[in-house]
Amino acid sequence: MKKIKLDIVGLSYSQTQSGAYALVLGEVNGRRRLPIIIGSFEAQAIAIEIEKMTPSRPLTHDLFKSFAQAYHINIQEIIIYNLIDGIFYSKLICSDGKKTIEIDARTSDAIAVAVRFDCPIYTYEFILSSAGIVIEGNDFVYLENINETPEETTPSPSAMASFSSLSTDEIKTKLQEALAEEAYEKAAKLRDELNKRKAS
Repeated sequence: MKKIKLDIVGLSYSQTQSGAYALVLGEVNGRRRLPIIIGSFEAQAIAIEIEKMTPSRPLTHDLFKSFAQAYHINIQEIIIYNLIDGIFYSKLICSDGKKTIEIDARTSDAIAVAVRFDCPIYTYEFILSSAGIVIEGNDFVYLENINETPEETTPSPSAMASFSSLSTDEIKTKLQEALAEEAYEKAAKLRDELNKRKAS
């Protein structure tokens, strides 16, 4: 069965399930998108790696990577191989250089591992045909702010203004504090403020 390569093109709050996230995978060189509903922990694990943020202590997926590397195991690829009753099934294709094994995994965990190992993500045509969405026209990039917060937890305009009133050094200090406290949403806002200053 021919494999179809996917890229992560979006991660946003789910419009249908409270407290969940929609991870959107896109067909490489194609117009189809595969939305997958995932939990907040896995969404955070994926976002942190994509944004190249370093948590103060390793997350579960970081621990998995360290453990695998310690025993010279490499993740070669992730395959989303089935879809049953709305649930995606995935597996990690692992190798120690001598033998290759397949390990069953939740799709959200598999993708969190994939971004850490920088390995490709694949699926099959029947999955894209049944669960994919075709993007019409030239607008085929669906990418929302990965660190956007839901309305009830969005920092107030006064909180955002307080970031802008801080010096660059103060923001850097607060960013390190937020990372140490594992307050990643706050850290993302501080990082965005730093990036905005660098760009101006």
